[in-house]
Amino acid sequence: MFQSFDSAGDPSVGKPRVALLRQWLLENGLDGFVVPRADEHQGEYVAPRSNRLRWLTGFSGSAGVAIVLAKSAYVFVDGRYTLQVRDEVDLDIFTVESLIDNPPASWIKETLPKGARLGFDPWLHTMGDVRALTAAAEKAGATLVPLSSNPIDAIWADQPDAPLAAVEIHPEAFAGELAKDKLKRLAAAIAADGATHAVLTDPSSLAWTFNIRGRDVPHTPLALGFAILAADGSHKVYLDKRKLGRTEEAYLTQLADIEAPSRLEAALAALAKLGARIALDPVLAADRLRALIEDNGGTVVSAPDPARLPRATKNKAEISGARSAHRRDGAAVAKLLCWLDRQQPGKVDEIEVVTRLEECRRLTGEETQMPLRDVSFDTISGAGPNGAIMHYRVSRATSRILGDGELFLLDSGAQYQDGTTDITRTVPVGKPTEEMRERFTLVLKGLIAISTARFPAGARGCDIDVLARIALWKHGLDFAHGTGHGVGSYLAVHEGPQRIAKTGTEKLLTGMILSNEPGYYKEGHYGIRLENLILVTRPEALPGGDIAMHGFETLTLAPFDQRLLRADLLTREELDWLNAYHARVLAEIGPMLDGETLAWLEKATAAIR
Repeated sequence: MFQSFDSAGDPSVGKPRVALLRQWLLENGLDGFVVPRADEHQGEYVAPRSNRLRWLTGFSGSAGVAIVLAKSAYVFVDGRYTLQVRDEVDLDIFTVESLIDNPPASWIKETLPKGARLGFDPWLHTMGDVRALTAAAEKAGATLVPLSSNPIDAIWADQPDAPLAAVEIHPEAFAGELAKDKLKRLAAAIAADGATHAVLTDPSSLAWTFNIRGRDVPHTPLALGFAILAADGSHKVYLDKRKLGRTEEAYLTQLADIEAPSRLEAALAALAKLGARIALDPVLAADRLRALIEDNGGTVVSAPDPARLPRATKNKAEISGARSAHRRDGAAVAKLLCWLDRQQPGKVDEIEVVTRLEECRRLTGEETQMPLRDVSFDTISGAGPNGAIMHYRVSRATSRILGDGELFLLDSGAQYQDGTTDITRTVPVGKPTEEMRERFTLVLKGLIAISTARFPAGARGCDIDVLARIALWKHGLDFAHGTGHGVGSYLAVHEGPQRIAKTGTEKLLTGMILSNEPGYYKEGHYGIRLENLILVTRPEALPGGDIAMHGFETLTLAPFDQRLLRADLLTREELDWLNAYHARVLAEIGPMLDGETLAWLEKATAAIR
């Protein structure tokens, strides 16, 4: 079992732990402290040891910040967590603020008392974050104070140890390129940026560059560590050797010198004293690294992580693996949906669906000799009003029976060695209302609009995000999350820099994989989300056109529930796309199914006339 159903955040922890933090601040001459939901690598998934925000506040979401002052405390979350946060934090202790509409920097500028000394851990904030927070504090007449140690670590009596999961080599058959060849490419890119070195702080980049995987954080096959890459090829990896077997250590030693993570700061300081020009990604790199370099006479070159775009633009082997992974995953999802369709309303709860789906994936992996390695995130299994909580996480305390007349939202994914999947389907439990059917169809229209989009080279995610929303907007509806995130290749299910969102400013390049997931959420009643993964295709000329255009290839293979569909709201072009998609689903995953499940799939993918 990969997914835990332990209770979500506990609001009762806030009062005593905030009191401990306030005592520490008083004793150390500070008026407040900033607690981000981040570790030294700025990743979405953090090891239990690094989840300081949850320990302090009870909030279990994947994005958030707390600011604790002597007499008040605040927790900042985005639109995905506005409902969840109120269930998980003590609202007598914390005031909830919007991470988007009133982010910490804006709040500090307008609210932080004049003369206040606000502490922060420079390992847990990026260079860009600290610039914004510093400017905001100065506007308020306050001071942002970097700390040499984190006060949460000082008061967290039973803080877990750092993870030491074993590292494994990711075979070339799946990676598509040898690590030594990737390193040559990256060394040339570092030199082109005018740098002598670059620090890889993102474990996804470390994993991709060196063709290694690990298990240091939940659901993402990462080994936590750093690397200093050099334009002259003298690379160093900072990774605890206790994670390496003999084969893995011998492999890595051929590519770089291996050092303990505790040696990173000294190594950067030494390079800086020699006048090195060291590239740091301002969006990813901890401000502590900038300070180390500059304080020792080196030069920080502000440049994107050199592995980030190469990692995002998948090669032939990675694309082939993604297609194979999605065929297997589609077969597993079909088995689950067939089983679910046979259950009577009121007989199954959210946890039972999650465990059944994981079993379907495990068995399908065994049948095809490509084992399920993990789920790619905690499955969102939301019945009725729980489906309206965008990033709801089912626990034993919250698991709800799938009741008659409700909608059930299932957002899940898997990690296979050849690819990472992420799929959402919404199905009716019993008879849906006409409002449910209308809004499901509007969401589906948005998904189809993205699926069929054509766009020129240079187009960004923000340029096409509106396509997913326009049908909803015409009915006075919307959704409070991005339309799509990047997806890794047996790596992070949420991968940057590509995304389809109002804030998605990265160009969409051939080989990028993204999600396509519009939704609608009626608070206290139901949620609807539909999600496929899509691959950016090469630009091609269109009949009669002047400009070659990119498009999307849909990777995900599973039917949409036609009981929720109002075909009269679809155009002929939309109906043709849906029929063609369902025919492809049947053709590609049908041969992997038999008996009752195959018969169910044939009915579920029947053409709409």
